[in-house]
Amino acid sequence: MHSEPAVSVVIATRDRRASLLRSLARLDDGVHPVVVVDNASSDGTAAAVRGQHPRVDVLELPANAGAVARTDGVRRATTRYVAFADDDSWWEPGALDAAVALLDAHPRLAVVVGRVRMAGDGSEDAVTRKHRRALLGRSPAGPDVLSFPAFAAVVRRDAYLGAGGFSRLLFFGGEEHLLALDLAAAGWQLVFSEDVVAWHDPAGPDRPSAARWSLQTRNDVLVDWLRRPLPVALTATARLAHRAVTEPAARTALAGLVRLLPAALAQRRPVPAEVERRFATAQRPAVSPAAGG
Repeated sequence: MHSEPAVSVVIATRDRRASLLRSLARLDDGVHPVVVVDNASSDGTAAAVRGQHPRVDVLELPANAGAVARTDGVRRATTRYVAFADDDSWWEPGALDAAVALLDAHPRLAVVVGRVRMAGDGSEDAVTRKHRRALLGRSPAGPDVLSFPAFAAVVRRDAYLGAGGFSRLLFFGGEEHLLALDLAAAGWQLVFSEDVVAWHDPAGPDRPSAARWSLQTRNDVLVDWLRRPLPVALTATARLAHRAVTEPAARTALAGLVRLLPAALAQRRPVPAEVERRFATAQRPAVSPAAGG
């Protein structure tokens, strides 16, 4: 029996003090250690958390590290598993215990991806519905997946750190795809679990801004260059270049891609063919029931 906590919660945040405090009201339960990594906020986040949640470990970064801040939190944690949360999400009571049971029972399992429910109306998000379809097959631990939102993931700390965590090159947006590919290439499993429920109350706009779309699109193509076959990367780049002729956001994404491409090529490490086949399957758009899917 393990007497120490098995899982910590790590939250990376920046300038969302009010939303973070709402989430911490649910996450700071006195059972699971919580680490908040503050990405150089200017709104008094760190002081507010220390004042209202003295049990929470606050790590202040001198500059915005993007998604890599989560890795600083994972290093700070001392438990064998780490559950990520965003500053606008939280875990349902019992969810982390369910994740620990799965990870304990399956030693080659690196990531448990939870079911996402929206706080506004209790509905499930599109990624959850896709994961439930078990497009990649099913292992004894559950439906296999190769994508996930970070705030709905519980990771095996050693596997996460062994894969290098989230990418400094990507900074923010799509970083989960690269980590999923690297874990799968190293022989780790990632599965979806119905019993591991994350609630999301988005603090940002309903639709991604043009800047956010550009960053996500740039990173999606960078992941193709980093880990996928050359024809896939070339096709994605050509598609983006075509859109850049008429779309300002696509021009921004393409400019970012060109700037970072030399670094991506230096880090290029194509995944095994079977992992690529599974990832390509996972990336196919879900067909809505109305369209006959």
